Amino acid sequence: MNDDILHNIFRRLPARSFAAAACVSKTWNSTCNRILRRPKFASAVSLNPSLHVAVEEVVHKVLSEPIRPQFAIACVGVEFSLEVVHHLITEALGSRTPVITNAARGIIGVDALTDEVKEVKWELSGDYDVETQDYNSIFNRNRGIVLAVGFLPGFKVDAISLLRSIKVSEVAVADKFVMDIRDYTASVSDFTSPSCIILFGDQHEDMKPIIAKLDSAMAEETVIVGDACGCFLSKSRRTTNEINGFSLGAVALVIARDKNSPEAVGETIFHFTSSTGTIPFGPELKAVSTSIRGSKFTWLSAFMEGDDEILHGQSILKDLQEEIEYDDLETDMFIGVTQNRKQSIGSQSLGPSKSLAMYKVLGGDQQYFVVDGVGIRPGDSFLFYHSDSETASSSSSIAFEDLATLNPPPKTNAAASSVFAAGKSEVFGGLIFSCHSRGQAYFGRPNVNSSPFSLNFPGVPFAGMFCAGEIGRAVSRSIRDEEEVDEDDSVRRCLHVYSTVYLVMSHINGGGER
Repeated sequence: MNDDILHNIFRRLPARSFAAAACVSKTWNSTCNRILRRPKFASAVSLNPSLHVAVEEVVHKVLSEPIRPQFAIACVGVEFSLEVVHHLITEALGSRTPVITNAARGIIGVDALTDEVKEVKWELSGDYDVETQDYNSIFNRNRGIVLAVGFLPGFKVDAISLLRSIKVSEVAVADKFVMDIRDYTASVSDFTSPSCIILFGDQHEDMKPIIAKLDSAMAEETVIVGDACGCFLSKSRRTTNEINGFSLGAVALVIARDKNSPEAVGETIFHFTSSTGTIPFGPELKAVSTSIRGSKFTWLSAFMEGDDEILHGQSILKDLQEEIEYDDLETDMFIGVTQNRKQSIGSQSLGPSKSLAMYKVLGGDQQYFVVDGVGIRPGDSFLFYHSDSETASSSSSIAFEDLATLNPPPKTNAAASSVFAAGKSEVFGGLIFSCHSRGQAYFGRPNVNSSPFSLNFPGVPFAGMFCAGEIGRAVSRSIRDEEEVDEDDSVRRCLHVYSTVYLVMSHINGGGER
């Protein structure tokens, strides 16, 4: 058989048979390598209420075509055993594949059996019809899985853990986490900042200072996305998260260019955009005093610029609530705090940073506002924000337009198509992290969080999850260049609320690709 026949046969094989064929001879191995010269992303959703059947369905789907998994991310319903799912997936993909398995509040993707787009958001309470056995029934409630695997030639991928210990300070733990990411990147690449970081934070970990430090330490080109409030297990190429005396506070899937890889065909690029669901309102205030209670909540007093009188917290909140117009939807209120901080790693100064941190407002009394979270200092200025479905809908349209810029131009004639093919940009996969409060009830229509991706790139694999703290950081602009902001005036916002974050992966073909 000549190379063309072998190529035609091997590209139709499932992943396991493809891997076996690559081990037969040098000729077969060379043919297999040519088939996988470009990056590949595969994903699948299963809503089968049986854990083992659901895992079998998604694993079969993602391995139904040639792929060499360099990483895997699985998001599951909380009624599924995290440990069992993690074990089954790591066993199916092999010991050298970094795997992160996370308990989600809902999953997004394409069904492994029907090829239909699914956005399933599990509610914490409500009435369910047991007899119908639909996806929102008690029997199926919080049962399901989405699995994504990726192959990125020219890149190295590994999971780096943040390990907590009562014997080590939080600052030292965060410093080591950032240094571990930089050291790993430097060991496999010619750079100290990776191309992309997919970050998962534990629900009991305060991720704000960690993300702020990462933002300052990494190059502007490094895209950071993820879930700041998860419950997960991870396995790297080197270790698992079972380390005596430590607990897992966060894990970062680090994607860095491989300095030892042969020259890749084309270039892989990571893009970021987002859709917000909050809108600022009311006056700008400044924190006068702050008090941390219970290690999780902050009580703060505030005044308006030019007025030294401390505001009556409860009265201000009542007035602000009356300003909010909504149609029988529960509206959450937040404060967006502008934080000017000097960042460092150990003795190394990273310089000043200016970021916007969001805190949910819980209430107030005669003197104080009460918010969920810590890290606010006297002198910090802040605005109030509230969730708003109209803002979310219009912002989703802008995200759609952002992603549309990644679509290749139409082929007008054969000559133009031939010229364009050498530098053709093609989206091959995406990840979505959406706030658990955004869904069909919020927007009034289904699949609104995935539609900016699925409508722009029909047939392209994607996976996503509903979470309680969407991470999204890139250069201080959207995908569209005209929205670029003056760096000196920009305020970084890496941790979002009521938002949907999109990581889109594209590949620009090189000349001579088959």
